[in-house]
Amino acid sequence: MTIQDLPALNAALNATSACLLATGFYFIKQRRIAAHRACMIAALVVSSLFLVSYLVYHAHIGSKPFHGQGPIRVVYFLILITHVILAAVIVPLALVTVRRGLRMDVTRHRRIARWTWPLWMYVSVTGVVIYVMLYWISP
Repeated sequence: MTIQDLPALNAALNATSACLLATGFYFIKQRRIAAHRACMIAALVVSSLFLVSYLVYHAHIGSKPFHGQGPIRVVYFLILITHVILAAVIVPLALVTVRRGLRMDVTRHRRIARWTWPLWMYVSVTGVVIYVMLYWISP
């Protein structure tokens, strides 16, 4: 694996995180606490691996410009801006949410998880969308 492979790895890690988040959501709706916990911890680990890989790539390569023109360019930047802002927000939010869950502080965990889960899911899914737009639509 080379540094050039990291964007595809990052997209795969984001997709994996989204799948784990969706599965964890399913498990909690089924009241399968242990399975929910395992999925959410795995999502946190995968998201952390993504962050390390992302930082390594951008430290070596920098940013890749989007070459699309017209309406797709506006769509790309709207997705990118919301993704970046929410990615910064989700880091402490996810840590607090997971911490409360591990401590079985159920009331406070549920209160914050209502916000954390959809934002984390959005960041994970839009990470894949950004990869597709940047490397497949606008190579």
